Amino acid sequence: MQVGVVWTINAKNLSIDKAIANLAELREEGFRRVWTTQMPNEPDALTVIGVAGREVPDIEFGTSVLPIQSQHPMKLAQQATTVNQIIGGRLTLGLGLSHKVVTEGMWGVSYRKPVQRTEEYLDGLLPLLNGEKASTAGELVTTRGALTLESSSAPSVYFAALGPKMLDVAGRRTAGTVTWMTGPKTLRDHIVPTLRQAAADAGRPERSVRTVAMLPVSVTDDVDAARAEAGRQFAMYDGLPSYKAMLDREGFTGPADAAIVGDEATVADRIAELASFGVDEFVGILFDRDPEVRARTRALLKTLDA
Repeated sequence: MQVGVVWTINAKNLSIDKAIANLAELREEGFRRVWTTQMPNEPDALTVIGVAGREVPDIEFGTSVLPIQSQHPMKLAQQATTVNQIIGGRLTLGLGLSHKVVTEGMWGVSYRKPVQRTEEYLDGLLPLLNGEKASTAGELVTTRGALTLESSSAPSVYFAALGPKMLDVAGRRTAGTVTWMTGPKTLRDHIVPTLRQAAADAGRPERSVRTVAMLPVSVTDDVDAARAEAGRQFAMYDGLPSYKAMLDREGFTGPADAAIVGDEATVADRIAELASFGVDEFVGILFDRDPEVRARTRALLKTLDA
């Protein structure tokens, strides 16, 4: 199983020099890929990847995830293809639906028919990324045209999916899924088998689709303090229906229960368990504010990267 980390970009005071320096450190530590989150009120992830990726070679990038409701498929294809060409084909495009509170509350975009919107979005996006013409008129998303920008390789597309209908779309049409706040039993019994069955039903090999699991992680001796910090930092996810459903399915009382916390042996065992359940890539979000704990966590994660 591949193991990586989230590359955090300072949201309040963006310093591209610090972002590049942090990325270079992760590369020097031996990580093969970093994932970058995209919140609706933070710096544009693809722009920062394009700049930093030009400066720091030999490391891959994933987005986790870019919301599809905030830009048209042609615009996203244009941006992603440009960035992927700039950084030499090292981009993995993780996409997803945002949440109703964001799309309707912040953007004024309806959240209705999310599965249909996803299908229509991919109808336009996937041909464009592959250098083909898109010609699809949907009820929610219409895409017609082609890009003049040629690229030697298209970025792989993952779609963040938790429910069975969205996992079906991801399994049939994309390279896999990226999960968040999803525990081991749910990954074993729901995410991995549903995704793979969707691929098989579409005539694809089951192992052609990958599950990327993102979870908070901290290698520390002060487990209680770390769990309390995780509860504070990630409290918002207990109020978002899609993540709340995953926490409830697992039997967790809240986001703190989803965090992987403990000494090296404990954390290593829990990540190894995910691999045994069919997770192909684990991505740790380092949430502890102590630099020594963060360094200790990164050191362990690197030893687990197969």
